[in-house]
Amino acid sequence: MHATRIRQKDGVFYFASYRAQDLLHKVRFISRFYGEGEEIAPSRVAQDDDVGQFIAKIERTDKAFQRALSHSKVRQLRNFYETAVTQPPIPGAVLLFTPERLNFRSTNEDIGNLQEPSSKFFIIDGQHRLAALNFYLRSHPDEAATISVPCTIFDGRSEDFATEMFVIINSTPTRINKSHLVDLYERVSWAAPDRKFAARIVEKLYSEADSPLRYRINRLGGRSARDKWVLQAELFNEIYRWVRGSWRKIQAAGGGAKEAERYYGIIRDFLKASRTAFTDAYWGKDNYMVTKPVTIKALVRVCADLGRDDAEPEAGRVSRWEDRLAPWTEMVRSFRSEGFYERFPAKGEVERVARIHRDLAKAAEIEVKGKA
Repeated sequence: MHATRIRQKDGVFYFASYRAQDLLHKVRFISRFYGEGEEIAPSRVAQDDDVGQFIAKIERTDKAFQRALSHSKVRQLRNFYETAVTQPPIPGAVLLFTPERLNFRSTNEDIGNLQEPSSKFFIIDGQHRLAALNFYLRSHPDEAATISVPCTIFDGRSEDFATEMFVIINSTPTRINKSHLVDLYERVSWAAPDRKFAARIVEKLYSEADSPLRYRINRLGGRSARDKWVLQAELFNEIYRWVRGSWRKIQAAGGGAKEAERYYGIIRDFLKASRTAFTDAYWGKDNYMVTKPVTIKALVRVCADLGRDDAEPEAGRVSRWEDRLAPWTEMVRSFRSEGFYERFPAKGEVERVARIHRDLAKAAEIEVKGKA
């Protein structure tokens, strides 16, 4: 199909148009939707499909999508399609996701042909609109050829993004009640033990009283009104990178809650030492990048390097690491927001995190390990 490739920072996604009749055959509905005496049954989701299972779990949660709400909303949209003549009935794009990595063949820079997935798309946003369209076309089949639907397509480059986007879009009271939202990374416990292990560490970083990141992690619906420093998804990816590289050692030690507590202690003590090195005058300040996502991600990588060689003994670890990281105090002016991106030039966020990681490790004479 013809598509436009769109780049934003390090992200890539696509914009395309589908004929209504074709699109309805290419998407799966996770919720049950009702029309006038008709219904769309929810699709079955494979047990090994993490993203699909996560979305299905939320949408099937009690009161998440009340039948009356879905019925009313679908009826209203269907009525709008019937009455809209000169104005487009679906002017906004629906958001679709496929876990497959799609091939894009460019014909003119970012315009080209996008491979279609072999399985059906998940609907990240637009289930009600497409359900109403489904019922509308049943009663107005002749209009199917005249309606095209704009679609924004995300592929398997980042399934974590699809999960996070679903929670962001569906966390308003008119969709999924916040009290019924599962934690963004609860789904990872269904996938693999190392992901569950990393999720435990992130949870402790958010909730434990002695964590330097307590209530500073954006969990998309957390209780605290304090300014957040980093998205849970971004922090999880870095913690998981560390855990994955040490997973054999973690498994050998049992890999349970006790070991998760030990790894939490390592990152907690490292962040405490980092705060001392950057000093309270700069830690958490808006005009410095010390606690911005790009630096926090780099700090986790330095912690992984240092923790492999110097995590034990635990006694005296904070003061030992404060001495080790003391050279960072001299670097703090480099982290001023003004001119930061010129001082740490890079093609994108990924490359910039790696550069800050190397610079911080070099200053503290910490050996940078290979990528996990």
